Order: sequence, then C-alpha cells, then structure tokens
Amino acid sequence: VPAAGERRPAPDGPGRRSLFRRRSAAPAPGAGRVPPAVVRSLSVRRDRVQALRDVDLTVTAGETIALMGRNGAGKSTLLGSLVGLVPPGSGTVTVGGAVPHRTAPRDLVRQVGLVPQDPRDLLYADTVAAECVSADEDAGAAPGTCRSLVSGLLPGITDDTHPRDLSEGQRLALALAVVLTARPPLLLLDEPTRGLDYAAKARLVAVLRGLAAEGHAIVLATHDVELAAELAHRVVLLAEGEVIADGPTAEIVVSSPSFAPQVTKILAPQRWLTVSEVREALA
Repeated sequence: VPAAGERRPAPDGPGRRSLFRRRSAAPAPGAGRVPPAVVRSLSVRRDRVQALRDVDLTVTAGETIALMGRNGAGKSTLLGSLVGLVPPGSGTVTVGGAVPHRTAPRDLVRQVGLVPQDPRDLLYADTVAAECVSADEDAGAAPGTCRSLVSGLLPGITDDTHPRDLSEGQRLALALAVVLTARPPLLLLDEPTRGLDYAAKARLVAVLRGLAAEGHAIVLATHDVELAAELAHRVVLLAEGEVIADGPTAEIVVSSPSFAPQVTKILAPQRWLTVSEVREALA
C-alpha cells in the first residue's frame, strides 16, 4: 500500500450541506483530545542539506496554519514529515498521537492527508468514477463516499470524465475529495493555489473555511500571501529550515513586508489584510 501522502494514500449555511455529516459539535481547540499534530525539536537532513532545524509546532483542531518562506525554506519537508514521507533525523513528530513514518498507510490516512503541489500525483485512474471507487477502498469508506464529496466540490462532473480533461482547479478539487474520503482530522496542502484562477481560488477558500469550522486542522505551505491573509489563523515563517516567526496572521504578515498582502502594503500603517476587512471598516 503506498504511503499516505501518495494516494493509496463549503461552509455550512442556508440551503448548503456540510461536506461531512457532523458526529458532534467540534470541540474547542485542545479540549479533551490529542492535538492533530505535534512536532518537537524536529531536524531533517536531505541530500547533505539541513532541511529543518529544531522545529517545534503544535496544530490544534479547527486551526488553519500557513507555512510561509522562500523556496528551500523547508515548508514541503515539514509537510512530508507530518505525513510520514520524510522520517525525522532527530526530534519527534506525531499526528493524532501516531508516529507517521511508523504507522501503516491504511491507518495513517485516517489521521492525516496531503494534497501535493501537483494534484495529478494523486490521480492515476482513467475516470472520475474509478478514482472514487479506489479512494473508498483505500480509506475503508462506504461505497459512494468519495463520489458524494466530488459532487459537492465539482457539481456537474460526470463519472466518465478523465481527470486529465479537468482544469487545474477541478483536478485540485478531485484530489481534495480523494484525501477527504478518509476524513482525516489533519489536512495538508502544498501550494494549493498554484495555477488557479480567481474564481477557483475563491471556491477553495470557501471549502477550507468550512472544513476548519467542522474541526479539521489545516496546514498549507504557500507563497500566496493573499491566501494566507484570507484563510489562515496563524502564520509560521520558515527560513533555512528554522522557524523564525510563529503567531497570528495579522501580527506576522504586517511585521514582514516581504510576506504582506497588497492591502497591507497600500494602507500601512493600518493593520488591514484583506479587501473585505476594509469594506467592513468603511461600511
């Protein structure tokens, strides 16, 4: 069975269904449950490069974290460590109390799922229907679980559609449905807006907000400062494998001009991050 990150590994509102039926209200972050992810003193070397150095990170239920930093900062390596693809050189990583690189993939997919930079890395079948059948089997989910998710994320897409005939945004949505079939408490996304147009990005933001509201923890590695401003509760800034800043999104991006969204740059010293915040302030 392939590793969990390799694929064998809308917010609720009037008239809209949740992506999942709620079992119970999501508990407050950290209340009475094991955190979705805990990283302690994690160091990783890759090809003689120190990719991560003494990284500490705790991810709580319902929290959305943006991992930011320049290319080579260690963002993808950290995601790989969380999904068990990159074992620690030293330190510890746990997801839902399990050690990712020592956990069987069929068990790990119920704790954490990764949507990689290129969604095609998760999609290998000839039709959407075949992808969904395979996802249900891999996750041990009831038949039709993945197809129901696809219908919510991609209304109008037929069973016989080939994944390569989908747009970038549609492939991302299909890969997201595949990962969500196992209902992992922790969802990881690597550069999820790469290649997306504005409308597809807006739909992705709505879906991820809905998942966070249901109690899912979300960690996304991104260069998209606008996405971080719209979505993330918290930003973790990496440089040369080290965490150099970790805090509320507004605090981190406002203090770092290189990672500030356009609204912040234009309206400084005001601490607005998004157009919607400005609109509300002027209303």
